Amino acid sequence: MKYKRILLKLSGEALMGDRQYGIDPQRLAEYAQDIKVITDLGVEVAIVIGGGNIFRGVAGASNGMDRVQGDHMGMLATVINGLALQSALEDAGIPTRLQTAIKINEVAEPFIRRKAMRHLEKGRVVIFGGGTGNPYFTTDSAAVLRAIEIEADVILKGTRVDGIYTADPEKDSSAVKFDHITFDDVLRKGLKVMDTTAFTLSQENKLPIIVFDMNKKGNLLKVVSGETVGTEVNL
Repeated sequence: MKYKRILLKLSGEALMGDRQYGIDPQRLAEYAQDIKVITDLGVEVAIVIGGGNIFRGVAGASNGMDRVQGDHMGMLATVINGLALQSALEDAGIPTRLQTAIKINEVAEPFIRRKAMRHLEKGRVVIFGGGTGNPYFTTDSAAVLRAIEIEADVILKGTRVDGIYTADPEKDSSAVKFDHITFDDVLRKGLKVMDTTAFTLSQENKLPIIVFDMNKKGNLLKVVSGETVGTEVNL
């Protein structure tokens, strides 16, 4: 395996499958099987998951809701997704721990860096819920922050698109895909990979990002094995 310890970033929308909202158990089961393949090979896996399938703070704020309240609701949505993913992983026989940035002691451990790293060393998948625990920060920022803290080798951003393109491939058929691109080129071309805060943090800490299609079976194994799948952002 090319990577020993990874941080997998999943959007909340990824859990919807073909639904309009909520969680698709079949999609969860598919993700769990893909993750099991790489954990069985000794890869240490941490996961940060979004909450957009349940609630998005920015959307709430645009409709007149207080942004801080909305973001706290979004954090709770990520915990709900984390619990669902934890259940699916454990059904697949993968030992799992859910840690949250906001204290919900009855359902999850609080985030403690050393404890998270110890779980990973013991072969447990660690799911980080609650974002960073602060409003105005996205789960992209949480993913980069946690990846740096646990000393991950790479951030794998699983999406429904198979990489980074010159334009949105779902809207522009002439869009061209990049196999590799530098952080500077992403910024210069104005490409949307992550929000600026998260992306800059990753760049400053020399942490590569790979954007790939998580919904294609076997892609996660290919990425971790070092095959050219999706787009790699590096220095």
